[in-house]
Amino acid sequence: MTVSAPHALLWRISLLAMLLIGLALSQPTIAQSDPDKEAGFAVPAVDADIWRQVRSGETDANYRDTRAESTYNLVNASGETWRQWRNRWVSPYGLIVLGGMLAMIALFYFIFGRKELEEPRTGRKLLRWSVLDRSLHWSVATLFIILALTGLNLLYGKFVFKPLLGDAFWASMISGSKLLHNYLGPVFGILLIIILAKFLKHNLPKKHDWVWFKKGGGLIGKGHADAGFANGGEKVWYWLLATAGLLVIASGLVLDFPNYGQTRDTMQWANIIHAVLALGLTAVAFGHIYIGTLGTEGSIEGMATGYVDETWAKEHHNLWYEEVKDQARDETELASDDAQRHPPDNPAPDRPS
Repeated sequence: MTVSAPHALLWRISLLAMLLIGLALSQPTIAQSDPDKEAGFAVPAVDADIWRQVRSGETDANYRDTRAESTYNLVNASGETWRQWRNRWVSPYGLIVLGGMLAMIALFYFIFGRKELEEPRTGRKLLRWSVLDRSLHWSVATLFIILALTGLNLLYGKFVFKPLLGDAFWASMISGSKLLHNYLGPVFGILLIIILAKFLKHNLPKKHDWVWFKKGGGLIGKGHADAGFANGGEKVWYWLLATAGLLVIASGLVLDFPNYGQTRDTMQWANIIHAVLALGLTAVAFGHIYIGTLGTEGSIEGMATGYVDETWAKEHHNLWYEEVKDQARDETELASDDAQRHPPDNPAPDRPS
């Protein structure tokens, strides 16, 4: 069958028109596949005047910034502010605070050394921490360390581990850190509230706490600084956890559960608050860990076994010692009681052949 010339011409024109229409319709896809072209396609003719208008908060029919509903049509100006705060202030100064605290601890240890007991141990023990107390403490402490490490990895890890380990390992590492941080954070919050409620009565401020601070915990002046069950420094740590710690938990929950009506601005502020307070608590925690382990003889024994020596109690918590000194027991007696509670497995006697 032959096609007349007019019909052939019409067919060619129709085919050319369809081709041109298809190319035109394909431009959005092509532009969006190229990040460099996407902005030009989505916001044509973006010049300096337009960006000044957006950043100044001016609005018109084409360029709107409805922050109350968190629907940024052109640019999230507050997001840029958050980025500047995080990258120019929080990250570098947080690193300075952490490094500065570690340097101060090292200098303190170099100058003063470990605080040894001034008198010999008596061999008589006082129960300071129950099994429940120690379980709560070590659970909260373990979660705090995991959250601190994963949080530091999220904030600084890309500058350290990504160049060293490569993109693939780094991707798995950051993904794991994110999951641990997000899921263990609420558990830490619940346990922290429990431990704060349990030890509240021991951490109420007393007059002798002020004297403890004036004497620098016994490092300044003569004589021991009076202290009850908790000394002034321990009470400061407690109230930091009860204030800054609870704010870290609250801000973390805002970030963990973004589907409860939070605006984008709210989450940005929550992120800044969370990072600043968490970095501060981590720095103070360095000092708490040092004093409770390497810095003071006998401290770690109390949280490991529940018992402290009489000499330690007299020198560090003399007011508490006066209240409980009648409950002191000999080490041998405690060892005997422990052996009775946990008798060794006795193997069956060998049978004669």
